[in-house]
Amino acid sequence: MSGANAVLAQDGGAAASPILNISIFLVFVIGTLGIVFYVNSRHAKKTAADFYTAGGGFSGTQNGFAIAGDYLSAASFLGIAGAIAINGYDGFLYSVGFLVAWLVALLLVAELLRNTGRFTMGDVLAFRMRQRPVRAAAATSTLAVSFFYLLAQMAGAGALVSLLLGVSGTFAQGAVIAVVGVVMIAYVLIGGMRGTTWVQMIKAVLLIAGTLVMTIWALALFGFNFSALLGAAVDANPEAGAGLLSPGLQYGATTLSKIDFISLGLALVLGTAGLPHVLMRFYTVPTAKEARKSVEWAIWLIGLFYLFTLVIGYAAGALVGPETILDAPGRVNSAAPLLAFELGGPILLGVIAAVAFATILAVVAGLTITASASFAHDVYINVIKRGKVEDTEATQVKVARRTAIVIGVVAILGGILARNQNVAFLVALAFAVAATANLPTILYSLFWKRFNTTGALFSIYGGLSVTLLLIVFSPVVSGRGPDAPTPSIFPNADFMLFPLSNPGLVSIPASFLLGAIGTYVGQKRHDGSKYAEMEVRSLTGVGIAKASSH
Repeated sequence: MSGANAVLAQDGGAAASPILNISIFLVFVIGTLGIVFYVNSRHAKKTAADFYTAGGGFSGTQNGFAIAGDYLSAASFLGIAGAIAINGYDGFLYSVGFLVAWLVALLLVAELLRNTGRFTMGDVLAFRMRQRPVRAAAATSTLAVSFFYLLAQMAGAGALVSLLLGVSGTFAQGAVIAVVGVVMIAYVLIGGMRGTTWVQMIKAVLLIAGTLVMTIWALALFGFNFSALLGAAVDANPEAGAGLLSPGLQYGATTLSKIDFISLGLALVLGTAGLPHVLMRFYTVPTAKEARKSVEWAIWLIGLFYLFTLVIGYAAGALVGPETILDAPGRVNSAAPLLAFELGGPILLGVIAAVAFATILAVVAGLTITASASFAHDVYINVIKRGKVEDTEATQVKVARRTAIVIGVVAILGGILARNQNVAFLVALAFAVAATANLPTILYSLFWKRFNTTGALFSIYGGLSVTLLLIVFSPVVSGRGPDAPTPSIFPNADFMLFPLSNPGLVSIPASFLLGAIGTYVGQKRHDGSKYAEMEVRSLTGVGIAKASSH
């Protein structure tokens, strides 16, 4: 371990230059808030469509960058880099799963959802079902997925800023997470989806540029010889040794760990197509063609980024060392910032950390606006008020803003509890919930003529219940002590009953099965004309405004 690394690890961050780090943070926050103000002021309309989806006014290319900015979260930058640094090949499997997942989204849902809905996932699921119960179920699922995703981002924020400012106590990290939550709420309240989208586009460019600089810099130290870098990573981690370069270090030691990996892979590959904040991005473009184009751009940008994280992760293992990473605040989540400090000192650390901070803020803003839109549009207007509200547009926006504040407070409290978890792993749990509660219902709605309201409710509520139950009794919540590489959320408790860390292997098939059971035990009559209408809309986009106003 170098002297700089030792100081960084002991102090919990670049304590020698907190003013520099805070200054870089403030420049970014003030700059992006200024952009949000400017973008918002240029558009006088304050309708629900403007707040939720920016009126569908972004091009496919712009939306592709925004999707990349929304999708490349703290899990992608902090969590995956740390997972590769500690577990090598097995850590990179997160990247593979996250990227392959976009093929499912591209081929199965992107265009069809854009043509069938207007604001939320509930628009699609309730199109040919009974409106109130299905919209309530869709909103419940959306809020659950958003909560788990927000946990990951808040945990990443706490780790990152704690590392920079040299704070390690629970109160100090909690204060950091609270500040992130407040800034997130400000983005949503001020700019809505239009302002959030611009922040996401800027963040995508900064993130890819920042990781490119780190990748080139790290490779240059090894003569641009990737094999030499891998060898140095192996030498720096004698406990793992050559196991860093082959499968099995994290998920191959036992039969149970192999099954856990299969479960994780299912959740990652199928979860993207069910993530509400990703699905909502398809409504910010004017046509299905632009929706497809945005996914194509996103795939290229996300794939390029994950290649960079492969180099960054192994470089962190080689130049920083696993012991230093695990001893730092945030543990594995600190690998990328520590590498930045090793490469370029406090200045590069401050810049890269600001980029990572931008990553977190952009993602949590997108999650918050999605969750608040779902509550306001699906629950308040269509369930509670049954669509009978004077000045519906203004009411929706008002309710969505208030909901955003509540979600921000809940996210802050949850982030404090989960601050020591690997953020990539926490996101994997959100993917499991999305793949279980959302994707089966979406696919059944789009492609199964007989599917009915009872089937939708069984699939959403049943799948969500199974997933949450398995997570509560999994090693993620209890059973792994404080000295474990990744401790449980409650490390001093042990009520673990389900052995897998990710429930996808059990919960996803269960949700498909429950949807089928509910369909056959529910009302046997179904409106074939309604399915035919939905099929035409999903393929052509004809009548979208009317369809989504149910």
